[in-house]
Amino acid sequence: MLKKLLTSVAAIVALTAVSAHAEDLKEFRIGILGGENEADRLRNFQCMVDKLPEVLGVEKVSLFPAADYDGVVQGLLGGTLDYAELGASGYAKVYLEDPNAVEPILTTVQTDGSMGYHSVMVARKDSGIRTLKDMKGRKLGFADPDSTSGYLVPAVTLPKAIGMSIEEYFSETGFGGGHENLVLEVLKGTFDAGTTWASGVGDFSEGYTSGNLHKMVEKGILDMDDLVEVWKSPLIPNGPIVVRSSMNDEMKQAFKAFMMELPESDPDCFSAIQGGDFKGFTEVTPAFYEPIIDARRALIGS
Repeated sequence: MLKKLLTSVAAIVALTAVSAHAEDLKEFRIGILGGENEADRLRNFQCMVDKLPEVLGVEKVSLFPAADYDGVVQGLLGGTLDYAELGASGYAKVYLEDPNAVEPILTTVQTDGSMGYHSVMVARKDSGIRTLKDMKGRKLGFADPDSTSGYLVPAVTLPKAIGMSIEEYFSETGFGGGHENLVLEVLKGTFDAGTTWASGVGDFSEGYTSGNLHKMVEKGILDMDDLVEVWKSPLIPNGPIVVRSSMNDEMKQAFKAFMMELPESDPDCFSAIQGGDFKGFTEVTPAFYEPIIDARRALIGS
């Protein structure tokens, strides 16, 4: 009996030692959402690979660009990622599966001081579509099932705007495989219109100040003269920067301080990872995302 007890104690001590060692991170793992060309995503986050090892005291920083939103969600739930920047709906998905998996620590502030952005529905300018009324009986594309602006918010708010269910109003709906690809599919005519994200601040002709349209314009793969805005959602809470909850507090604080200083210490890096112009970061808690968590819970239950 004593031998079994000692064996059990030894196993617990060994497991604790392994856990402590595992938390002494040698590698910091960054999850990058899908929806944009992988080479572009890796290039945008390269500055983090260069800067963070010294800041966090790790040997290397690795980037994991997922094929879609769910790839990052599952990595965070499984504890195989240490940091990611999520949309509000992606965070809600993580929270509803495991409220303790990650901590939202920061979110972006728009150039006008707001802490939100919009879902915008765009169509080809030569399609003749100008309003939601023109979209009746047409094909609508969404970006990704786990995107806030690309699916959740339109799915929740459009029925009120059109006076009936999405299934009744549109002839067909589908997913474009991420925001960038969705817009390209609209331009190709696969969808009559599609939902993507934009700050809603600044000029539509420039793709606004930030968001998917802005990034596509900057990369030279989109001319805004080819699109019209059909609909814009109410303000959506900017998505959070999240870190693995089980990360030690010292590393969390070092990372948070680095991110807070980034807009001034390296504006180019800040702009690259955020995809446009922002004023900076501000702190957030799970409470900031309660409306989106509730909306996602209601959609799943519907």
